[in-house]
Amino acid sequence: MGELLRKLLASSFSELGCEREILVCDDGSKDHTAQVLAELSLREPELRVFSHATNRGKGHAIRTLLEHATGDAVLIQDADLEYDVADSVELVRLFLAGHPAVYGSRFLARRVPEGMRLSHYVANRVLTHTANLLYGLEISDEATCSKLVDARLLREMKLTCERFEFCPEVTAKLGRMGVPIVEAPVRYRARDRASGKKVRWHDGFVAMGVLLRHRWR
Repeated sequence: MGELLRKLLASSFSELGCEREILVCDDGSKDHTAQVLAELSLREPELRVFSHATNRGKGHAIRTLLEHATGDAVLIQDADLEYDVADSVELVRLFLAGHPAVYGSRFLARRVPEGMRLSHYVANRVLTHTANLLYGLEISDEATCSKLVDARLLREMKLTCERFEFCPEVTAKLGRMGVPIVEAPVRYRARDRASGKKVRWHDGFVAMGVLLRHRWR
């Protein structure tokens, strides 16, 4: 977490003529995350920290932060450094050019993302093709963490996600709304389970259920 925030704070969108705020949710961490965040927030005025007493999951953390976000767009960034922070500039550039939903695609940067396990690769291909078929989309990476969406649209969705189903829920609801999704290539280096990778095989079935459920809801 500390390394990610230092990279974010060192980067800037000033070249694009826009301001930013960095919102972080400490989702019931048991390590030194709370201390690191407390120290950084004292020195960095653009950093705002929110906490869950117990672990609620990625989706719930995003919904918590959405309640406090004040900007025009929301860009999701995990703390594990699998995605290169510098690539977010292009996503913001596309948003400013008039695209309300921008995904950072790992598959535009290289055919097989670095370190991605075969099971995750296959699951991603299946979920992406399913999303395209069900919602008339033309995306290459449905499950990417790197998503930038107009904040107003996210609030209109009335998200219910608790864990990793945030990705298919947002994709499905953008499709239902008729909002086109554009993509930009992002660099990616996958973690393994020993390094804390939390996505498991059953999350793919959950994601498929979310895509199907919202299509006919």
